[in-house]
Amino acid sequence: MRIDWWTLGLQAINAIVLIWLLSRFLFKPVAAMIAERQAAAERIGAEAEALRASAEQDRDAAAAAEAEMAASRAAQLKAATDAAAGERERLVTAAHDEAARLRAAAVAEIERMRTDVERRAQSRASQLAIIIAGRVLAHLPEALRIAPFLPSLGKAIDALSPQAKAGLAEQPCARVAAPPDETDIRALRVLLAEKLGAPAEPEIVVDAALIAGIELEGAHAVVRNSLRADLDHITAELGRDGD
Repeated sequence: MRIDWWTLGLQAINAIVLIWLLSRFLFKPVAAMIAERQAAAERIGAEAEALRASAEQDRDAAAAAEAEMAASRAAQLKAATDAAAGERERLVTAAHDEAARLRAAAVAEIERMRTDVERRAQSRASQLAIIIAGRVLAHLPEALRIAPFLPSLGKAIDALSPQAKAGLAEQPCARVAAPPDETDIRALRVLLAEKLGAPAEPEIVVDAALIAGIELEGAHAVVRNSLRADLDHITAELGRDGD
């Protein structure tokens, strides 16, 4: 077999030219295209990664916002519940206080009404006693409305201080329940002279409201000695007992 070196050389030259042409017009553009597409793919991947990271951040932010809103709603609900419980407790306490106040006011009003009724009853009883006493004594001799009260009048004068006796001796006034006769007047003068230590000429004033008895009035002293005074004293004592 013979080798044609000229043919081999030409073929080698053709191969070198072909490789150079392919390298010049095919390999480099293809490599550049591949590099460009690879860069685009990397850029798209980076953008996708950035979008994914942004989406994750948005998701985390949304989750955090939702958790914050849930916590805020829970706090608001708790605050509203606590406020409602506090208001309910305040209203219940206020209702209890108002009920207690009304109950106390009702008890006080009932007690006041009871006391008022008792006082009115006592007043009516006193008035009735005075009327009965007046009607009973109206059938007795008028002398019996004065003379029986002279001893108690003497005891009342004895209980006075010297200053009160001296004041009573100055222009004494004797209030009697019925017109006295001469015997009553003389007995009264003797009693006053004995108890006051000096003669006395009392002014006689008839006061039927006394019912029975004798009362003395002086410049600085008063001696109540009548059935009306006794009834007034009893009424006052009953009133104090009722209080």
